[in-house]
Amino acid sequence: MTLHTTSPEPTAADIRRWRRYLADERAEAAVYRDLAGRRTGEERDILLELAEAERRHEQHWLDLLGDKVGRPLRGDLRTRTLGFLARRFGSVFVLALAQRAEARSPYGTDADATPQMAADEQIHEEVVRALAARGRQRLSGTFRAAVFGANDGLVSNLALVLGISASGVPNHVVLLTGISGLLAGALSMGAGEYVSVRSQRELLEASTPNPETRTALPDLDVDANELTLVYRARGMSPEDATAHAQEVLSGLSTYSVEPDAGADAIDEHEAVGNGWSAALSSFCFFASGALIPVLPYLFGLQGLTAVLVAAVLVGIVLLGTGAVVGLLSGASPLKRAVRQLAIGYGAAAATYLLGLLFGTTLG
Repeated sequence: MTLHTTSPEPTAADIRRWRRYLADERAEAAVYRDLAGRRTGEERDILLELAEAERRHEQHWLDLLGDKVGRPLRGDLRTRTLGFLARRFGSVFVLALAQRAEARSPYGTDADATPQMAADEQIHEEVVRALAARGRQRLSGTFRAAVFGANDGLVSNLALVLGISASGVPNHVVLLTGISGLLAGALSMGAGEYVSVRSQRELLEASTPNPETRTALPDLDVDANELTLVYRARGMSPEDATAHAQEVLSGLSTYSVEPDAGADAIDEHEAVGNGWSAALSSFCFFASGALIPVLPYLFGLQGLTAVLVAAVLVGIVLLGTGAVVGLLSGASPLKRAVRQLAIGYGAAAATYLLGLLFGTTLG
């Protein structure tokens, strides 16, 4: 006698959950296809492979639903927002959001999703993380100057303006102090960035092999082979250094001391950037941030009204820059935004209280 077993009839809650998963898989596949449409080469191929994997997951839910698929649902708000951004921008920000989305997959705890699907989602997170890392690396120099320059301007000048304002000095003194803080801070940031970048470039230049050294190779004593010492100094074992030096000396007509050292050095120099452009960027970003707490005083506001308006304006911008940092780092935008706001307001509150204390003492 043959026993026949049947799967239990899915509940209404099961049907709703499966239809939601189906809609999300379709929306995520569309996001990856939209991103692929703005990429070329390997990145495009990888994104299309991700879209195909989401299509396989989609088929799983279609098979479970059978004739209960019903009308197509829209993907959740998060996924639809990703799709909107992908179609219009296709930037690293979208990949960072997609990375977070993959990390929140519910398949690991859902018995109706296969272990392969849960594993796929974990791997997708790492794939998207790697793709986003490429964009983060390309943005790193400019982004660092923009965010940290603007944040320094916001926090330092808000603290300065509130501290001076709390001491009870006239409005024009607060305004003059704010403008002075803006210029002094922006010039200091620009000069510091220039010195930093120039120093990095000089260190790289000092560490880059001298291409003229290859002209000495034909005259080396083959038996003593001083070239071995070069490679040992660069970290090779004595055996590997000897073998590599012999290879170089045996092919002098086509070989240099380090055939690709120049290319590596150029890449490193490009990653560090240009001193003047870095200085100008830091100056402009600091100044743009430092201008915001001064705006209420420029428009004639005074006293507590000016303090509150300045604090609100700076708070809005701090929330924005914190959220951007969170997005690019693959962390929670909300947590990073609140952290940025708390740090900025903490510094401003401390100087405001000191200003009140000095104002009372001097009064």
